[in-house]
Amino acid sequence: MEIAREDREAGTWPSRCQCPSRLPLSHRLGPDVCTILRLSGPLKEQYAKEHGLDFERLLDASTYKELFRQDMIRWGEEKRQSDPGFFCRAAVEGALQPVWVVSDTRRLSDVEWFRDAYGDVVQTVRVVASEETRKRRNWVFVTGVDDAESECGLDQGVAFDWVITNDGDEVALGEQLEMLVQSLHRSL
Repeated sequence: MEIAREDREAGTWPSRCQCPSRLPLSHRLGPDVCTILRLSGPLKEQYAKEHGLDFERLLDASTYKELFRQDMIRWGEEKRQSDPGFFCRAAVEGALQPVWVVSDTRRLSDVEWFRDAYGDVVQTVRVVASEETRKRRNWVFVTGVDDAESECGLDQGVAFDWVITNDGDEVALGEQLEMLVQSLHRSL
């Protein structure tokens, strides 16, 4: 399973929450069934090793990460061009649960790798929020970053199995997620 990048900007995937409609997909399915995988973790870890940087600081939303962001994007693209599955293989290594949510799939090559490797069991899910909603959540467009493939590579060319709208209506979000969870349970 894959989820495109807008889940982060949408802001409703907190680590702790009280409202059942805001429970992340992984909590709805349970830890024995679902795990969250991130492609950015292996990317940032390898980048930090090769450039002598603090891996932990590259994981947060700090100024430190922003100092290296554009070069890290360029470096990641070079790695993907030579081996499109490099970060995907690293992310799935050791995952034992039957449902994987890849929370930061950003490129068509990532989706293609998962589809080639796992076939029909892959369900693509895109979480979207309007630009107005994203701005209310403090998103600010940055030229050269937010228009790069790493940020908008899935805006075209992917027929998503599911599109979840997250514009702040918790009831609607909960209903959409429940439909997805029921579908996943039927396929297990």
